[in-house]
Amino acid sequence: MELLSNSLTDQAPIAEKFAFAVIDPDNHVALSSNINPHLAWKGEPAGTRSFAVVCHDPDVPSVGDDVNQEDREVPADLPRVNFYHWTLFDIPADQSELMEGSHCQGITPRGKNGPSAPQGLRHGLNDYTSWFAGDEDMEGSYFGYDGPCPPWNDSIVHRYVFTVYALDVSTLPVKDDFSGAAIVAAMEGHVLAKASITVSYTLNPRLAD
Repeated sequence: MELLSNSLTDQAPIAEKFAFAVIDPDNHVALSSNINPHLAWKGEPAGTRSFAVVCHDPDVPSVGDDVNQEDREVPADLPRVNFYHWTLFDIPADQSELMEGSHCQGITPRGKNGPSAPQGLRHGLNDYTSWFAGDEDMEGSYFGYDGPCPPWNDSIVHRYVFTVYALDVSTLPVKDDFSGAAIVAAMEGHVLAKASITVSYTLNPRLAD
């Protein structure tokens, strides 16, 4: 199975228009276009009944004490955890492409609605839901795609892994928990094949240069 994209190049930086934020020399970061990238796939195995797409960042600091703090960087040796940026599932077996901008075109304060997605698909909550908890301007349920926004003072460049899964069920058995971790867990035992594209992104000017 192979994952293709007109928007992404494997092992290369992701373009700013697909990110949640960009570097701003005056305020560290500014909001970006936040457009979902194009994805297409082929070579799925016999018996595929649906597809799911997941984007996650495996490089998020496990402790937030140093995150976005002046005069310091998040240490490179700090343990890292997953941050889910997109889960889209119940994609029909006869569909093999998601167009650029088809599921996100800009930032929606307090998050996009869900879990219903265009064309009868379903999408899960991304981890901006927990990131913005307690923020009176941004707090909400963030369904669907929201792009990269790593800490502007992180000492490592973050990776973003886009993965398509071929599944042996037409509808993923997701109940009340629509978090990225829960959706990935729901796929266990149903994955026939998968393929990924990994890109990178940083908001640290030192690393961007």
